[in-house]
Amino acid sequence: MSFETLGLSAELRRAVTEQGYTEPTPVQQQAIPAILEGADLMARAQTGTGKTAGFTLPLLQKLNSALKKSGPRRAVRALILTPTRELAAQVQESVLAYGKHLPLKSAVIFGGVKINPQIMKLRAGVDILVATPGRLLDHAGQKTVDLSKVEFLVLDEADRMLDMGFIHDIRKIMALLPKVRQNLLFSATFSSEIKKLAAGFLKNPKLIEIARHNTPSELVAQVVHPVDRERKRALLSWMIGSKNWKQVLVFTRTKHAANRLSKQLSQDGITAAAIHGNKTQSARTRALADFKRGAVRVLVATDIAARGLDIDQLPHVVNFELPNVPEDYVHRIGRTGRAGNEGEAVSLVCVDEHQHLKNIERLVKRDLPKIVISGYEVDPSIKAEIIPNGRNTVKKGTAPKRSNYRWGNEHSHSRPGGSSTRNSNRRSQYR
Repeated sequence: MSFETLGLSAELRRAVTEQGYTEPTPVQQQAIPAILEGADLMARAQTGTGKTAGFTLPLLQKLNSALKKSGPRRAVRALILTPTRELAAQVQESVLAYGKHLPLKSAVIFGGVKINPQIMKLRAGVDILVATPGRLLDHAGQKTVDLSKVEFLVLDEADRMLDMGFIHDIRKIMALLPKVRQNLLFSATFSSEIKKLAAGFLKNPKLIEIARHNTPSELVAQVVHPVDRERKRALLSWMIGSKNWKQVLVFTRTKHAANRLSKQLSQDGITAAAIHGNKTQSARTRALADFKRGAVRVLVATDIAARGLDIDQLPHVVNFELPNVPEDYVHRIGRTGRAGNEGEAVSLVCVDEHQHLKNIERLVKRDLPKIVISGYEVDPSIKAEIIPNGRNTVKKGTAPKRSNYRWGNEHSHSRPGGSSTRNSNRRSQYR
């Protein structure tokens, strides 16, 4: 199947070709015709499968066709909501790339930057608006955006928006929109909360499911390295240096841990930068740009970046700390193994995280291979500590249970010059 057989215009096909794509992905093959037909859509597909183009291309075509008939109205007719600033910027890049040969105008608005330049763009008139919920409501409250002419609503990464507590904002936004419109919901997972949300605003939606629920890409090689909590950073630095990794995305659970690990890797002689919600948007944009062009070797991120980073041919993702929510593991490692490229996902797992690992293995329905690096063997005398907000958190006044996790399929990798010195049993310095 080609993009031409999907019914796309010559202008859009030209833009797609200029982006280097020749054949539509499975989600695009199903979503594009359904959207062109005017159906509401509820689509689930793995990250990196082309969901953005799946809704961007047909929206551009429908908006351009209407523009030819009515002339330039320059009212917001398509609204695309995303959970993070990075994802909003990424979607806007796609809108600009695919719509470069069309007379449509678009804008992106999100928090963390000055609002006045956004107001000026909105006043000039836009057809397509990409926004994060909070900043959109700021504009609505100041009456600097008119949503009364919206014909198309897209919720991108809807499950992440609910995870981040945007459900009330989404409902407020929907109350500002015309009741008659085409609704598109794209999500990596379909939880009961997502289904409840969809039932409230989708009308007889077509359902698209490309991949099995919460299944990592088969192109991603996954491995677990058991290691004591205090030796994770040393192991990470050794792996990056000895394997000559040039581009590594590393995930931590907290902003403080991201900052601290980034600083310590830099002290080890590895260029690193941190990206998380407390960083200004300019700092986040600069860090991501430096990472993409190779000026920064390691980007340390919290889960806010798990859905919003789109890096071509990213080879390595490292879970320095396992996520508290097992679904986030799938989203994290989905940053590699994209667009047909192979990738590697490494998890450094200490005694505190054994229950987290069990939950992840239960979710992905497989045991992840465990490889012990020589010189970083686990000290069995170290007891598990409570991970704040983790699934193994116990009530105040009770001691955490000693882990009884049995490492299976263990292998050993040698580390030249590796030290077996044990660090004292203290709370992780990276939390």
